[in-house]
Amino acid sequence: MNTLYSTQNADTIVALATAHGKGAIAVIRLSGPAAISIADTIFHGKKLEDQPSHTLHFGTIREEGKIIDEVVVSLFKAPHSYTKENVVEISCHGSDFIVEQIIKATLKNGARLAQAGEFTKRAFLNGTLDLAQAEAVADLIASDSKLSHEVAMKQMRGGFSQEIKALRAQLIHFASMIELELDFGEEDVEFADRTALQNLIFNIQKLIRDLLKSFEFGNVIKHGVPVVIIGKPNAGKSTLLNVLLNEEKAIVSDVAGTTRDFIEDEIKLEGISFRFIDTAGLRETTDKVEAIGVERTLKKVVEASLVIYLFDMQSTTPEELANEIKALELNENTPLLAVANKIDIFDTSRLEDYKPVANILAISAAEKVGIDLLKQKLIEKVKGNQLDTGNQTIVTNLRHYQNLQQTYVALDDVLNGISSGITGDFLASDIRRALYALGEITGEITTDDLLENIFSKFCIGK
Repeated sequence: MNTLYSTQNADTIVALATAHGKGAIAVIRLSGPAAISIADTIFHGKKLEDQPSHTLHFGTIREEGKIIDEVVVSLFKAPHSYTKENVVEISCHGSDFIVEQIIKATLKNGARLAQAGEFTKRAFLNGTLDLAQAEAVADLIASDSKLSHEVAMKQMRGGFSQEIKALRAQLIHFASMIELELDFGEEDVEFADRTALQNLIFNIQKLIRDLLKSFEFGNVIKHGVPVVIIGKPNAGKSTLLNVLLNEEKAIVSDVAGTTRDFIEDEIKLEGISFRFIDTAGLRETTDKVEAIGVERTLKKVVEASLVIYLFDMQSTTPEELANEIKALELNENTPLLAVANKIDIFDTSRLEDYKPVANILAISAAEKVGIDLLKQKLIEKVKGNQLDTGNQTIVTNLRHYQNLQQTYVALDDVLNGISSGITGDFLASDIRRALYALGEITGEITTDDLLENIFSKFCIGK
């Protein structure tokens, strides 16, 4: 059991764990040494204290002789539970009144309300999960796509943690050898092979570079991809948005400047959430309202992870297209798709004229031609060279990313120290920095402030 925490001196907490709407089912969770005895005071059925763990029991919840509800109670006895404490889960009807009365009854008999994330925090402190796995629980709950679910599940089951622990174990071995050298400082001996240490650090840094590189894709999986659709008025941006979303989200009109503010909605393509944003047409205008829309469009471009520049070849020459794209001043890391619209009314052979500007994708938003290819190009732009998520560890957590960066810098200092022949005490100090940063990822090294910051973001009851 983790020495940071002991079930013996813990109090018993209660919270609404899950709810499925009025008239459906709600689950109220108790965890702590007194969870079973508190439940026995309000549950009328079999005496829970005498029942084996991992069993279900039907009965009623009563307060002062009055039946509050008929319920099913799930019993988990320590240490065989999520928190490694006694856990009782009461499945009741989903009425707000019923839930409130049952929670009040548990409070009256000695429980207290759980804080945000306290159930998972207890699971971490009691050794059921490490810190990276605990954070993955929150990611799993928040996952709203196939890929975000896959990545969170892999992390919750310890895939990422195992890699970090393996790296840390190898470093600990060399750190101990160097520390041993310090005990024999006067004898000028080396227990840690410097060449082997260098090779190990090279290998670890390669793994860390791969993990750091995966964060960009991991962030996309976790938060989705904001895709801004821009272009001149009447290029067909609103029509394209409606086609991509498969609904009439934006007003479509032949009148230039119809869209004066941005309109957005989300779809999922191959497990990735794409948030498409239709914007006001880019042009100079004396209309104050439209001018505000153009200004907001340019702000959205800066925030975008991907930009679709939609144009009409009848109104845009290759030179004009090149100047318009250049004027956007896109970040070099922001992918751009140049898309020629209205191929149903212009000669597609003219696409060759635009090749010096960019690789052009031709579509007809009105006739829904080329839309599947556009979707595939969007997916390719986002995924890049990323491997299948089932075989690759993907970093999705900013805290983990920052800790990996700190580890990489500390290992660079170790390499520089070896090259310059510095003494073992300085090498040991730099290795300890790397170990500390890695240890913070899995929770082998924690502070109260760190734990508070992480678990305060959880839902009550998780």
